[in-house]
Amino acid sequence: MPKRGKNYRATLEKFDKTQQYEVSEAIKLACETSRAKFDETIEVHAKLGVDGRHADQQVRGAIVLPNGTGKSVKVLVFAKGPKAEEAQAAGADYVGAEEMAQKIQSENWFDFDVVVATPDMMGVVGRLGKILGPKGLMPNPKSGTVTMDLTKALAEIKAGKVEYRLDKQNIIHVGIGKASFGPEKLEENFKALMEAIVKAKPATSKGQYLRSVTVAATMGPGVKVNPALIG
Repeated sequence: MPKRGKNYRATLEKFDKTQQYEVSEAIKLACETSRAKFDETIEVHAKLGVDGRHADQQVRGAIVLPNGTGKSVKVLVFAKGPKAEEAQAAGADYVGAEEMAQKIQSENWFDFDVVVATPDMMGVVGRLGKILGPKGLMPNPKSGTVTMDLTKALAEIKAGKVEYRLDKQNIIHVGIGKASFGPEKLEENFKALMEAIVKAKPATSKGQYLRSVTVAATMGPGVKVNPALIG
């Protein structure tokens, strides 16, 4: 394991890594352990008692955080004609069709954070699956990024919409805002996210659903939240 820096080691003295804390205390500690020279993101890492290899145990969705994310998000929209005009009017950073797909393929261009597409453009976008998929950028109806209502989709994304989905270890990783938000706003965002994840529990999930929940600043150590106090 790499040797941890002095700041990281100092933050470990602020709390007990083995203890599970109440939500408000865990978020407060995560903010206090944010010692980088930039405004760190406070992240949530939730391990679920599901097996994402099975389609009926997938957990995926999106939610607009009440206090936003504190990040400026660049959105690429695949649309044509009036829908392309709607996307531009709604604040999309990039709008196009086949030429955008070509730019991604030939130039390895990724100057965007979210991809939205109208349903009729999914034939074009689908060809980018092997490129966008691994980066978590593939549009999906469940997350509201395949839609005809581009105005609504863009408004939600710009307001702080985040997507949650399982990784290969059945863990969800989501940033819930900046350390500068303060514990109160971060706790509101945390509760909104966890409520959505709990609601998304698959009917086939057996046993303990929330196995572990941790909050951490980008460069800080993880602070354990007591999952029994969530949902």
